[in-house]
Parts: sequence; C-alpha cells; structure tokens
Amino acid sequence: MGNKAYKDCLDSMYGLRRFGIKLGLSTIRNILSALGNPQNEYSCIHVAGTNGKGSVASALASILQEAGYKTGLFTSPHLVTFNERIQINQHLISNKHVVELYNIVKNVHQGGSREPTFFEFSTAMALYEFSKEKVDWAVIETGMGGRLDATNIIKPAISVITNISIEHKKYLGNTIEKIAGEKGGIIKRGIPVIAGAKQKNAINVLKNIAAENKAPFYLIGESFKTRKNKNGTFTYHGMGKIWPDMQTGLSGFHQIENASLVLAACEILGKRIDLPVEKIRAGLFKNKWPGRLEVVSTSPYIILDGAHNLDAARTLSKFLSKEFYERKITIITGMLDDKPYPSMLKSILSGCSRAILTKPLIDRALEPETLYEASKEIVKNIKIIPDVKSAIDYAVKTASKDEVICITGSLYVVGEAKALFSNLTFQHI
Repeated sequence: MGNKAYKDCLDSMYGLRRFGIKLGLSTIRNILSALGNPQNEYSCIHVAGTNGKGSVASALASILQEAGYKTGLFTSPHLVTFNERIQINQHLISNKHVVELYNIVKNVHQGGSREPTFFEFSTAMALYEFSKEKVDWAVIETGMGGRLDATNIIKPAISVITNISIEHKKYLGNTIEKIAGEKGGIIKRGIPVIAGAKQKNAINVLKNIAAENKAPFYLIGESFKTRKNKNGTFTYHGMGKIWPDMQTGLSGFHQIENASLVLAACEILGKRIDLPVEKIRAGLFKNKWPGRLEVVSTSPYIILDGAHNLDAARTLSKFLSKEFYERKITIITGMLDDKPYPSMLKSILSGCSRAILTKPLIDRALEPETLYEASKEIVKNIKIIPDVKSAIDYAVKTASKDEVICITGSLYVVGEAKALFSNLTFQHI
C-alpha cells in the first residue's frame, strides 16, 4: 500500500509537468499562505546562478549541520529519486513523508487561477517539511532564474548568485544582462549578496540591483578571493578573515571558486550566528554532491558529470584534458533539445578517442542521430546506442585497461547511470 501511494503521488506530480514552466509568484504565494507561511519559521539562504548552485547549496548545508544546526536542503533536479530534492541533515525524506506532504499541499490548493506546476508543488512541499521538522536553517536552490522562481517567496538571511552565462533563453532572455537581471531578482532589501559573476555587464546589473535595495554586495575577486596551495588546499582571503588549509570535498578546479563563495557566505553569517572556522573547514571538506565529477568505478575508471550547459561542458573538457591527457577517453553522452548541443559537443568530444551517443528517458531528449550530425566532424569513432544502460554496458565491455569513461551531457543521462551503479530504480520524469 505504502509503495503504491508513493508511486501514485509521484505520477500525479510528474503529470503536472504538462502545464510546463510558468514563472511567477502568485500561485506559490497562495499555497504557502494556506499552509500558514511555513517559510517564515526558520532562517534561509537563497542560492541562484547558472552553474555551481547545487555544489554551493550542499556545501553550505554541510557546514551549518557540522556547526550543530538542524539544516534543510532543497535542490533540483534529482538524479535518481524525487526524495533527493528535500533533505534534512543530509538525509533524504522518506517515501511516507513524500506522500504526506503531497496530500497536505494538494488539499490546501483550492484551484486558484491555475494548477501549480511540478516545481511549485515541490517547493511548497519542501518549505512546509522544513517547518514541520523545525529546522534551524534551510538552504534553498532556485529552479530557474530567480526573480519569478517559486523559491523567491523566502526571506533569506543571505543571497548567493554563483555565476552567470546564457541559458534558458526562452524564459530568462537572450543576453547576459537580462539573465543577470532575472538571477539578481533574488536580491532583497538590506540582505547581503555574495556574487561569482565574471562578466562586467553582469556585475554591473547585479551591483545596480543591490544598490537599489541597499543590499551589501560582495564580489569574488574584488571583496574576497582564494589562493591555491601546493598541497591541494587553498587559503581564503575574505572581508577581514584569512582562513588557511581549506579543502573542498568535490573534484575539479572550478570547485575552489564555488568554495570561495561558500566561505564568503560563512564569513557574513558568522557575524550573526556561531560558526567556528574549524566547523566551516570540516563541513566544506565533508561535502558530497553526486553527479559532478563523481567517480563511480576505478576499473574501468568511470566518471559521471552533469555538464548540461555550455559553460559546464567547457569546464569538463578542461578537467579531462588536464587530468587524463595520457589516457584514452570514451564519452557517453545524451542531451536535451533546449541546449546548444553543437557547441557543447565540440567542447565535450574534443580530445576523446570515441563517442557513444545515447538518449535519456525524457521527452525533451534529442535523438542520437541529431547528435551524430553535429559530432561526426569532431571525432571519428562514434557509436549510437539509444538506451543508456546498453551504452554503458558496451563501453565497459570494450574499454581498454587504462581507458577513462565519462558519462555526461545531461543530468538525466547521469541520473540513469547513477541509478545503475547504485542498484536503484531510476524515476524517469
């Protein structure tokens, strides 16, 4: 009965996807109001940006938990199971809780002007759960953009905007300035902002929004920075603090930049709560975030990396060429139809010895034949295997001893792979 109720409520929620993405705050505001505005009962950190949101959010949650605070974490999308989206002290909520939360939200939604979207429904469930479980802190990752994202109903103690690049043009605009404006929409009056933007035009937009809101603004490279040490650690130079011997639990040089944003947020938070540097150091090092340069096998060597937009694809390509320049690399990739796949493939496939093109179980997935047309000039050895499991089986069976297999291009492809390596059932959306 329990499993059936769980499956039924997820089927019903996934069914909400037929309403698509609808940005706006009135529906979520109405639902949360009917629930008694649970989001006002605990302190929040709000995280937006193009890449690194999940890594930053999970690190902040890890640090707050390490410092003794009961901490909620809301992220998206999930890799294997819906429950990943709502965590308390790094424990996924139970199937039973998913069903209970679904019914509570469903019962308070009185129809309103429209049905809630899947993301609005999930957001309401998370914010209510954190209240019910009496968390001290909740770290909330935006779904898309910021200004009209369902999560923008919270009143955070601090806002973090990781970095900005072109994505979701249909919803957020087709220039860096417009996208920065949408992501900068999470900036609240008088609330400190930590920003990781690099482009001058994006920085100017964010600085202007912060100034209008009298929000203290702290920019990477200007207000704070990091210096790498030879032993793999780094030193954080902040707005008054210097913290040596810092180390992130995540792989990839870009994670030091993400960690820098996390530490800047901790420095600001440390002015209002007890957050000892040794707890910050331990929490940062213990942080784990699946599907981002995650090694799931060493024989053969298999890496999962979501790299689901152009910036992330370029970062992955740099990492692979630097770390594995003497080894053959096989890329297994599938992509969604809203991505700049020719440019992404150019980055991801450069330097690989062979490519296996596949297709995740989602209706927005591109056909491997479409990927082939964009790939055939980049790499000569290409195989099309539409089913992710079969693609992985083939790659493993045919890999040479020192070959590296990287599964990438979409969090949906990585999610299916992660389920296989974890012996779990993938919840396809």
